[in-house]
Amino acid sequence: MIHVLASIRVKPGCRARFLEIFKSNVPAVRAEPGCGEYRPTVDIESGLKPQRLEPDTVVIIEKWESLDALRKHLAAPHMAAYREKSKDLVADVSLKVLQDA
Repeated sequence: MIHVLASIRVKPGCRARFLEIFKSNVPAVRAEPGCGEYRPTVDIESGLKPQRLEPDTVVIIEKWESLDALRKHLAAPHMAAYREKSKDLVADVSLKVLQDA
């Protein structure tokens, strides 16, 4: 199993619109072969130290059966369409691709 944490920092004031675009693409992604999980998450105030709240960041939690399934996902036509629709809202993206230890 491959785990992915994609941190997407959106431009100030753009989180709601970004999430709308992102969530409209979720059903197509979840239908892809090898997709075990694909969901957007945002910070909540927990009071736990050393939490650092980032209100303009959306973290996508993903699980894929293999790196091949992840690569096919990234090349899917619906992902190209999503990137085009959201490109003016996104300030930065970072990616963690992990495997079980």
